[in-house]
Amino acid sequence: MTSTKSPAVRKVVESEKEVAKQLCTLVEHLSNEAIEARGRFTIGLSGGSMAKFLCGGLPSIQTSWDKWLLFFCDERLVPFSNDDSTYKIYQAGLVGKTPLKDEQFVTINPDLEVQAAAKDYEEKIRDKFPDSDWPRFDLLLLGMGPDGHTASLFPGHPLLDEQSVWVAAISDSPKPPPCRVTMTFPVINNAHCCAFAMAGEGKADMVKRILGDGEALPSGMVQPTDGELLWILDKSAASKLSLPPTRKECLSCCLQ
Repeated sequence: MTSTKSPAVRKVVESEKEVAKQLCTLVEHLSNEAIEARGRFTIGLSGGSMAKFLCGGLPSIQTSWDKWLLFFCDERLVPFSNDDSTYKIYQAGLVGKTPLKDEQFVTINPDLEVQAAAKDYEEKIRDKFPDSDWPRFDLLLLGMGPDGHTASLFPGHPLLDEQSVWVAAISDSPKPPPCRVTMTFPVINNAHCCAFAMAGEGKADMVKRILGDGEALPSGMVQPTDGELLWILDKSAASKLSLPPTRKECLSCCLQ
C-alpha cells in the first residue's frame, strides 16, 4: 500500500431521493468499470440507510450481475432469520429483484462464537483474494453512526488500531447486538473506492465534526491510501458545512 491519501470528494444534492440515485449511479459505473478491467466486481455492504438506498435503487441499474461478489463491511453475529442481520436485508431486497444469487454473497457463519466467526470470515475473504497481503475491494459502502462509528469500529475502541488481521471480532459493541465481526482499517483503506451516503438534518452535526472540523472519529479515519473517497450528502446533512467547490476531476463521470 502507498501512503498517498486522496482528499474526499463531497457531492451535495437536493434530497434523500437524489442521494440514493447518485449512490446507485456510482455503483453502476464502478461495477462496469471493474468488470471491464478485472473481470469481476467486489463490493462491501453496510446496513442502516445504506441498505435502504441500495435495495431501492440497484434493481434498475445496468450491470453484469453474474460478475458480482458481495461482502459485508461488518455484520452482527445473529441468525440470518433475525431482523438485525444485514445479510437478511440484502437477501430480501436484492435476490429475486435482481439476477443476483445467494451464493454471490460472502457471509459470516452465525453459528460460531464471535472470535471464530471473525477468523472464518477472514478465511472466506482470503479465498476470494488469494496471494494478497491485503484485499483490494472495488467499492466499500460505509455508514456513519451518531457517535461517528463506521462498520463496527467505534470511538475509543482498541480495534481502531488493529493492523494485523483483515476481519476482527468485537464482543463489547456499544451498540447492540454486542457481538459482531468487522473489516479493519487496513482493509477499508486499501479499497479502490470508499463511499458514504446519508441524508437528513440528524446527520449534520457529525458530518461537520468529521468533514468540517477534522475530528479524529472512526468515520474520519476512512482515508483510502490509493483510492477514492466519496461522501454523498443531501443539503440537510451538509447544512453545517462550509463546502469548497466539488473536485470534479474525480468520479465526475458518474456523478453528473
